[in-house]
Amino acid sequence: MPASSLANRLFLSATAWLVVILAITGVVLSSVYKNATERAFDRRLNLYLRTLIAEVATPDEPPDRQFQSLGEPLFELPLSGWYWQITRTDTEKPEVRSSRSLWDKKLPKLEEHGAELTAAGIRLGYVDGPEGQNLRMVERPVDLGADGKYLVSVAGDDSEIFDETRSFDYYLGGTFTALGIVLLLTTVFQVRFGLAPLKRISESIADIRSGRAERLEGEFPVEIAPLARETNALIDANREIVERARTHVGNLAHAIKTPLSVIVNEAGVHAADPFAAKVMEQADVMRDQVAHHLERARIAARVSVVATVTEVAPAIEALRRTMEKIHRDRGIMVEAKADPSAKFRGERQDLEEMVGNLVDNACKWAASRVFIEVLVEVPHKAGAGPRLRIIVDDDGRGLSEAERTQVSRRGQRLDESKPGSGLGLSIVVDLAALYGGSLSLGAAPIGGLRAELVLPGI
Repeated sequence: MPASSLANRLFLSATAWLVVILAITGVVLSSVYKNATERAFDRRLNLYLRTLIAEVATPDEPPDRQFQSLGEPLFELPLSGWYWQITRTDTEKPEVRSSRSLWDKKLPKLEEHGAELTAAGIRLGYVDGPEGQNLRMVERPVDLGADGKYLVSVAGDDSEIFDETRSFDYYLGGTFTALGIVLLLTTVFQVRFGLAPLKRISESIADIRSGRAERLEGEFPVEIAPLARETNALIDANREIVERARTHVGNLAHAIKTPLSVIVNEAGVHAADPFAAKVMEQADVMRDQVAHHLERARIAARVSVVATVTEVAPAIEALRRTMEKIHRDRGIMVEAKADPSAKFRGERQDLEEMVGNLVDNACKWAASRVFIEVLVEVPHKAGAGPRLRIIVDDDGRGLSEAERTQVSRRGQRLDESKPGSGLGLSIVVDLAALYGGSLSLGAAPIGGLRAELVLPGI
């Protein structure tokens, strides 16, 4: 995964978790504060309730001065939202005394609203008050024996609870917003600079794959240094494997070529003998086959390691001049048009072998002209590299569909009078496949065969 993509994923993940955590924390704190505010409000109501019960139980003051010890002016202000009410419940017609603030209204009973008595013998709840007010109310039944039974109620406007909670929520929201911004900036800083070494490693590996570098260079943090060290060790190990493979291929080539040379020389002494001629013919085929498979093994070992980069235009121009000289006696004109920006992700000798086989084959069959064109195709998928399209056209007789299929097979030749072993196109197909490319044959606009080679570019 690219470092930038990983950084984006980490940032989005951290942001999502941060928002969720802050939201949950905000809800919990708001709920806790609301409960605390409500409990404080209830303590205030209970204080007034106990004072009223004491006044009812021990009426030391004259009736006109009773209930003045509450000390709350809001009980005297009409419809202020703060009310008390004492109802005698043991008479046929309940006697009701209430605060002046109630005016001529009455408080509802919490019992009628489904509120249950608590362990302390009181009821708590919310009710609708006069003028559409929302009230927080507490009531307690009191039994004074011979002095009667009473229901004492105290209510207060719950807007105080709402206003306190809303004010706290505003401050809490502002604080958490500022905290969230700070944490997000901190996360951005940590993700951006914390993953910078990984991004540098990613870019360095891309440079190695493209041939611009050979190893991961530079200092890395302690956490990343083992990754860079092991990557360099892997690159070195791959290079050693390739070198050993090349050595083994060379040794095998020498070991096989020597016995083949002896067989050919011995058969050449008896060239007039049909058996010797057959041995020489088959020895030549063996030599070509051995060369072909050794070359495949060499290329397979080479492309398995980090690739190098080859400038295509100079290689094509060199091939053009060489082929024009080789086929000068037939008057073959070789033209080339290559994109200067074209680069092959591989070694030059492999490119020359593939294109050289195609151009040589075109020159053998051309009447007078061979045209080479190199195009660079921009990738359509994200993350994919560019592709090279190398087109070789000739003005020869061309090939039918059946003939195109036949010549792509190893050792197949359409005309035994032409020089060659019949392995040229099959070698190109095999080498192109090893590099992840392909070869296709078709009709050329100039009248003959078109060979279209697709290879990885950069």
